Amino acid sequence: MSKPAPLSKRLAAEGMGTAFLLMAVIGSGIMGEKLAAGNTAIALLANSIATGCALAVLILIFAPVSGAHFNPAVTLCMALQKKIAKRDALAYIAVQIASAIIGVASAHLMFGEPLLFASEKIRTGGGQWWSEFIATFGLLMVIWGCVKQNLPAVPLAVAAYITAAYWFTASTSFANPAVTIARGFSNTFAGIRPEDVLPFILAQVAGALAATMLLRWLIKPS
Repeated sequence: MSKPAPLSKRLAAEGMGTAFLLMAVIGSGIMGEKLAAGNTAIALLANSIATGCALAVLILIFAPVSGAHFNPAVTLCMALQKKIAKRDALAYIAVQIASAIIGVASAHLMFGEPLLFASEKIRTGGGQWWSEFIATFGLLMVIWGCVKQNLPAVPLAVAAYITAAYWFTASTSFANPAVTIARGFSNTFAGIRPEDVLPFILAQVAGALAATMLLRWLIKPS
């Protein structure tokens, strides 16, 4: 078993990966909306494809360094499975949230938007919260299903799932507390009102924990 990279390198990988993920989410949302001429379906298609492609590449690059979590819900479940030390997990989560906000600001800077500005996009209600539970449950199901069976296609599986979940969930599948917090600072296509953030995060954590418990019982490590 190879020795893990120093924590400083792992945190740098998590930071860069999360920041670029948010640049993809926010930037493609802005670009898609500008080019779609009011067609929301086309804007969402651009947003989902760009996010999925970026996520696949970022996982491929950074997984050997940090595990490429880019997601506090993933890090939390990894810590509960004792695949990362609790102290390291706390550092991962702090870096993920901070880097996600930096990624949003960077995307805004590219498109001439205010650096950070509160979103006014309403995303609330039982359907949205249940969507986030399902989206995050599915994400952790894919991750644990691949990891426990030593399947090599984790980056492609995760990216394919997230791209699909943009379309089959009412919330367009945030599935990530850091992404959710950061998108509260973007009054653009991919934004979410700050007051809608907490219920999303609670649903995401619940979905992640449920998937982790179920897959622990369902699939034994190969």
